[in-house]
Amino acid sequence: MRFAKAEALGNDFVIVDAGQLAGRDGSRVARRVCRRSLDLGADGLILFRQTEVSGRPRFSMQVFNADGSEAEISGNGLRCLAALLIRQGQATGRNLVIQTRAGARRLRLTDSKPPEYGFNLLMGEPILDPASIDFRPDRPGGSLVGYPLVLEDHLHRVTVTSMGNPHCSLIVEDLEKTDWEGLGRLIEVHPCFPRRTNVEFVQVLDRNNLAVRFWERGVGKTLASGTGGCAAVVAACLNGTSDREVQVHTLGGILQVHWREDNRLSLTGPARVVCQGQYYPVED
Repeated sequence: MRFAKAEALGNDFVIVDAGQLAGRDGSRVARRVCRRSLDLGADGLILFRQTEVSGRPRFSMQVFNADGSEAEISGNGLRCLAALLIRQGQATGRNLVIQTRAGARRLRLTDSKPPEYGFNLLMGEPILDPASIDFRPDRPGGSLVGYPLVLEDHLHRVTVTSMGNPHCSLIVEDLEKTDWEGLGRLIEVHPCFPRRTNVEFVQVLDRNNLAVRFWERGVGKTLASGTGGCAAVVAACLNGTSDREVQVHTLGGILQVHWREDNRLSLTGPARVVCQGQYYPVED
């Protein structure tokens, strides 16, 4: 099976043309190929398809987390796939649209230094309705901003949003003094999130700079997250601690996020094609 591997600020994906799966279950393939040390190793698997409409190429993607669960969307994964499509010549020009489970997303090429490419990605509007986020508050009627989430008898004020996938953001004073991996592990599977959630820990550096750490649903700690960066900015804005145009400082580098006046979020950042090769699946 031919594959490519790409990364966006250290958030890495194995990318495969879905036609090669020959009926194999994508979830099962993801659990195997994403194993680090034993296999290709990645935060997730992207399966993509290319079709033609009126002679023009159209692209769609499925994203599977390392544990085999399917994600609705991945901001970093979109940029990784776009980088591969441009490098392989499947996408031409500076604009392309990729269909995800959360809807179509438009990307614009902003920088090209192969094998690394920069993109501006329109992420759509944040979702703030509990029913649309698969959030089941144990205190109905309350605000999703500063919601009192109880973890092991401790109350944490969180902000719940969605970028097509669920997010729970906590604003903290000092990331170095926060056990964000331990808290992330607990929040991901909290009963208020029946389909689990992604978690962001946000330290406000100033009104235009946020330091953010990510615990992603079905993966665990990741160096960066595109949808998570957007959710962090939305949470900081809703809590009155940041402006709407922000640099998000991740462990892997900086993302530019702009919550525009039309309520849509714009995400700008790089993606790099790491390698391409032949994968030899081992059936179990």
